[in-house]
Amino acid sequence: MNDDDDEDRRLFQEAMADVRRLRDQRQVTGDWPRPKPVPQQRAADEAAVVRELLVHDIDPVTMETGEELYFARPGVQRRVMRKLRRGQYTVQDELDLHGMTVPVAREAVQQFIAESRAQDRRCVRIIHGKGHRSSNRGPVLKGKLDRWLRQWDEIIAFTSARPVDGGTGAVYVLLRA
Repeated sequence: MNDDDDEDRRLFQEAMADVRRLRDQRQVTGDWPRPKPVPQQRAADEAAVVRELLVHDIDPVTMETGEELYFARPGVQRRVMRKLRRGQYTVQDELDLHGMTVPVAREAVQQFIAESRAQDRRCVRIIHGKGHRSSNRGPVLKGKLDRWLRQWDEIIAFTSARPVDGGTGAVYVLLRA
């Protein structure tokens, strides 16, 4: 051994001079109850979801349920959509597409929207029907109307009507001023 090892040994013994062996092992490990495990990652994930919901706009298209139609241009406030969906805007005119073919219906909708805007109407209802006479294909005009209204800049938003106003067989449409 060299002098460094002797010096290390002496320093170690000095440091351990007051240390005594414990007789009862329970004092070392402790007999107190352990805390219940907390799922910290789950809590963090849930908090992140809440933050995202408060910060980011929700894409209304992803919120569609069942047969309902729902669309809003970027920037349309949720409050406006809620009022539209509840039928709280006065419907100033309506168009009924029952019995029309697709080309005739498209022309009728274009003309109706143009006339409504020319007369400063802001909220209108378009009745497209539920497609009960469309055999197994489902409602044809409903799907077409959904696509047409999304394409036209004159349309700010639309949503399926309340049951008393036609339900999923009609839409309330908000027009640009």
